[in-house]
Amino acid sequence: MTNFAAIDFETANGQPCSVCSVGVVIVRGGRMMEKTYQLIRPRPNVYSYWNTRVHGLSCEDTDEAPDFPDVWQSIVPLIADLPLVAHNSPFDEGCLRAVHALYRIPYPNYTFYCTCRASRKKFGKLLPNHKLPTVAAHCGFDLSRHHHALADAEACAVIAARIL
Repeated sequence: MTNFAAIDFETANGQPCSVCSVGVVIVRGGRMMEKTYQLIRPRPNVYSYWNTRVHGLSCEDTDEAPDFPDVWQSIVPLIADLPLVAHNSPFDEGCLRAVHALYRIPYPNYTFYCTCRASRKKFGKLLPNHKLPTVAAHCGFDLSRHHHALADAEACAVIAARIL
């Protein structure tokens, strides 16, 4: 696969519709061509302690951020003709479906590929686990900013380019 969009969402709380940031990396011809990162004001703008502890974002970060429909409107042209790739894609696809439902935006049935599943098939027991930092390191990417949506999307892009 040489053309795709790697995507990663972070959430404010345990609800999949509580997306608070998104990172997208556009890959064409096997090369990273464009990157975007945006904060999103979740609805409601309520963060759980645990989620903030994981990614460092809080309501103060997203008080003035745009709502999901405005952010997504700027992303749709970038990903229009591309399959989406995510590490543990059921999470990211679940977030995308949930936030579309929350805002009553028709969901266009994006095609998702999962680098976590692909890693299990490709590397099996060669790796101690198939978490994003482990697989990224094995593929030569230093994911020192894990749980930053853009850094995670970049790591996913590197993994996908290598194993999908």
